[in-house]
Amino acid sequence: MLTKHKRKNGKVKVTFTMPSIEGCQQLCLCGDFNEWSETATSMEPAADGAWSVTLELEPDREYQYRYLADGQTWHNDWAADDYVRNPYGSDNSLVVT
Repeated sequence: MLTKHKRKNGKVKVTFTMPSIEGCQQLCLCGDFNEWSETATSMEPAADGAWSVTLELEPDREYQYRYLADGQTWHNDWAADDYVRNPYGSDNSLVVT
């Protein structure tokens, strides 16, 4: 799930939220905004098992992203703004700011 708010500084504050994933100990957000780093953007777990992280992104752009569970399993955000085919035969989630 995505929540977006325009900031006074012109950037867009985006909160990425992923529901609980059974057995997941670590969830990272990977995408265009962090050069697809598999470790740069760790998400925080909530009491209900959901995961979230908030980023400030440039406005009027599209960013592809996915979630990486425990450094092994990729997940899409099924509430993303859209989806884009990737070169690996699956889809990336898309957020539009």
